[in-house]
Amino acid sequence: MELRRKRAYDTASADDGFRVLVDRLWPRGVSKERAAIDLWAKDTAPSPELRRQWHGAPAEEWSTYADRYRAELAEDSAHALEDLAAQLRSHRVVTLVYAAHDLEHNHAVVLEEALRPLL
Repeated sequence: MELRRKRAYDTASADDGFRVLVDRLWPRGVSKERAAIDLWAKDTAPSPELRRQWHGAPAEEWSTYADRYRAELAEDSAHALEDLAAQLRSHRVVTLVYAAHDLEHNHAVVLEEALRPLL
């Protein structure tokens, strides 16, 4: 299986395969038709508290945020992560869709890392 990441504001493509929105909130200004989401995995997104803290934090705090999100995935939503992995296994290509502007410092990067060993 090929696991990819793509911003919700980028144009959906048939090459994206199975598209999974991994944000807790729907991306602002993106219609459901344009987003072409196959699954909305809200339960695997960072908690509202962690998301708010990250949006107010400088980029150099990335490792702290990533560690806290990994801990959330391991503890609070481990069942959600396992459930998501089970739903993705039957697809050849899966694209994790997220709204963050930063391509390298966002929760989809951490989620992808957490999912890979489970697939």
